[in-house]
Amino acid sequence: MQRADGMNYAPKGKPNPVVGPGEFRVAAVGLAHGHIYGMCNGLAEAGAEIAWVYDPDPVKIAAFQEQFPQAQAAASEAQLLDDAGIDLIASAAVPVDRCAIGLRVMDAGKDFFADKPPLTRRDQLAAARAKVAETGRKYAVYYSERLHVEAAVFAGDLIEQGAIGRVLQVVNLAPHRASIASRPDWFFDPDRFGGILTDIGSHQIEQFLYYAGAHDARVLHSAIANYHHPQYPGFQDFGDANLLADNGAAMYFRVDWFSPDGLPVWGDGRCFITGTDGYIELRKYIDIGRDPASDHVYLVNHEGERRFDLAGKVGFPFFGQLILDCLNRTENAQTQAHAFKVIELAIQAQEMAERVA
Repeated sequence: MQRADGMNYAPKGKPNPVVGPGEFRVAAVGLAHGHIYGMCNGLAEAGAEIAWVYDPDPVKIAAFQEQFPQAQAAASEAQLLDDAGIDLIASAAVPVDRCAIGLRVMDAGKDFFADKPPLTRRDQLAAARAKVAETGRKYAVYYSERLHVEAAVFAGDLIEQGAIGRVLQVVNLAPHRASIASRPDWFFDPDRFGGILTDIGSHQIEQFLYYAGAHDARVLHSAIANYHHPQYPGFQDFGDANLLADNGAAMYFRVDWFSPDGLPVWGDGRCFITGTDGYIELRKYIDIGRDPASDHVYLVNHEGERRFDLAGKVGFPFFGQLILDCLNRTENAQTQAHAFKVIELAIQAQEMAERVA
């Protein structure tokens, strides 16, 4: 797992299969972002067979097969769509291309698992919603900053158990390392990556809705900036937003590309959750100056204060739940309404953002 480079950050957990060998087969299509490795790691640990891979770039296919040697290289996307033995297709293609792949996947009678952002425009969202309604297939989304972080999973468990009462506010601070020299051209083009609030902002909105138990929200204010990268005029290296949920909970989040090189991880992600009876702080990837390990949770409530070190102790239940949802046509891992509402709000925040600096 590459902890210093967010684009290639692919958490690995302990095997916890929910199906037997060959019972759930997956193909990977579109390897533009390294998140495909985290997506496939999680599915494989839950028992899925990573059976096929396709990308126009043979170098990317070869690298993928080093990690998943059982995956056969397909000659085309169509070959995978026509394979009746494939249950789900996962994709981390260039963000603007993900929706079109998903529509073809659902037309082929398969479920789709997209990296975030799962799409970049309102017209794509409308098409995806219509195709889900038409086909009954799933358009699941890898919102990894909650789903693939043990501290974030544990925080959700604490909230469900009533440890801090009703959630009133969530504050997410999500710095990322830019690693400019290693980024592909599409990374700097907002028409292709969707803008900073659509892209990494969608992670933060997902956590807010989940932790607050909200079904919808309003974007009260948002802003974007390119403070430090004038050589890429379309790039956005900073963004923030305020949201108000349908149940009265509030949120502020900040996303940026300013993680300094001296930080040994790609971002010092923090999440602060305030409730009526206490509060939780997540130090997701490092506890700076104290503990270089990941997955720290601090809890303060009427019973006192506690610190939890959770790396390797919680696991990632989302992937097994997703596999069973695909097989049983249930919605335990992630509801379709939630997956789409998150990106709808992220796009709204991006569209209404005030450009500063």
